[in-house]
This record gives sequence, structure tokens and C-alpha cells, in this order.
Amino acid sequence: MRTVIQAIRTALFYLLFIGQTAVIAIIIGVVGLFAGRTRFTWALAQYWCWSNVQFLRWITGVRTEVSGIENIPPGGCIIASKHQSDWDVFALFPHTGRPAYIVKKELMNIPFFGWAARSLDCIEIDRKKGAEAIPQMMRQAHAALDRGCRIVIFPEGTRKPALAPADYRQGIVRLYTELNVPVVPVALNSGLFWGRNSLVIWPGLARGKFLPAIEPGLAPDVFSERLRTTIETHSDALSLAAVDSGLSRPVDSTLAERIEAARRRSTVS
Repeated sequence: MRTVIQAIRTALFYLLFIGQTAVIAIIIGVVGLFAGRTRFTWALAQYWCWSNVQFLRWITGVRTEVSGIENIPPGGCIIASKHQSDWDVFALFPHTGRPAYIVKKELMNIPFFGWAARSLDCIEIDRKKGAEAIPQMMRQAHAALDRGCRIVIFPEGTRKPALAPADYRQGIVRLYTELNVPVVPVALNSGLFWGRNSLVIWPGLARGKFLPAIEPGLAPDVFSERLRTTIETHSDALSLAAVDSGLSRPVDSTLAERIEAARRRSTVS
């Protein structure tokens, strides 16, 4: 019965989430097509983030906590976040100044949504081109920094289940090497409550944490390992803290195995 009730709550959330996202994307997209980025469209984007956090809390029971904002340096930087849920996009957005999210080209080709994304500084990458897509992404990233943006990237390129093995792409290393700005790692545990393609969103405390910035100038392999270790260690810690506090969601065999693996990693580190 608890699962059925939570599924109904989830369906109501999705109805509001998808419905208002479509309406706001159309408005921002049309305005952006003719006027670019404006105070009005920026205010709408901020409202979208705030309202989704409220819908999640009051409809599904997912509370939001974001900490470590003081670790974001002034000026240009790259924010490199773990990615487990759509929560990651709208929960982090309000804390990033003027963000330029790196998003896959398929999203930018959606009518209205793509127009809205471009007007809000999003940077597109064509993942089908592999390494050939990097130069275009770099040109857009340089331009975004020149406009006063902070680059926001999900280094694994897609949403991953909570506590799943890490799979970092090379795009973040190329950005770090060429842009020569600090990188702020972000750890989170949102996938425990709202997983990829999940039919049920479960109550709990979704937490994101901005971690101390990694300084520019490190060797690519040193940076890559430091970023991965930092994000994964802290994401494990946030997830295990949630598990130890008690999860509302069922724990299947796959998640149970990942929890035990995370516990083993934590003892080693």
C-alpha cells in the first residue's frame, strides 16, 4: 500500500513537473529566439528551479539540502557534479551564479526547449562525434567564460544509479586543461530517492555538497584521479549517511550489494 500511495504522489509530481517545464520552456524559448537572455527569462528559470524543489518536498516528500557554497571561488570556474537525477540540475542551479550547463545536442534540437537552453547559456556537445565534438565545445566554453558564466558539467555524461561504479569521460579533463580555471567538485546522493527513469520517487533528504576547488595547472592524470576520488568518496559518504538514517525505499539485491561495496571502500579510504 505504501508503494501504491508513493506511486500516486510521484505521478502527480511528474504531471506538474513536466507540465510546467513545457510551458516555461515555450515562453523562454520564444522570448530567447527574439531577445536572447533577459531578466524576465532568467527570473522564469529561477522560478522553475525553486518550484520544482517545493513540488518535490510537498508532493513526494523529498527534501533538499545543498551545502559548501563557500567553496565556489569568485570569477570563472568549472563546476563538475555527480549526476544521478534531474534533481541535480534544478537543486544546484540557484547556487552557481550564471551557469552554462553542458548538455547533449539532442536536447538542444528540441523545439522551444533548445531555444530556451541556448538563451540561458547552455553549451551543446554532440556525443555521437566523440573526440571530434570537443573543439566546438571548447569554443562555446571560452565564450561562456567571457560572458561571466561558470561552466557546469556532469563528468560521467549521463545519470548514474546511486553507488554505481563510476565512469568518467575525458571532456572534463580537456576543459580543465584548456580553460585553466579552478574546478569545483560536487558530491550528491539524489539517486537514492529519485533514480533514472524511476516510476516511484521516495521520500528522504537529497543532499548536494560543493567541495573545495581543485586548483588549475595539475597534470591531466593527476587532476582526473583527484576529481574522481573526491566526488566518489564524498558521494559514497552522503549515500551511506542516508542509508544509516533509514531509507523509505525498498532495497533490492543490486542496491544492497552497492551499499556493502561502498562500506568496504570507506574503510579502505
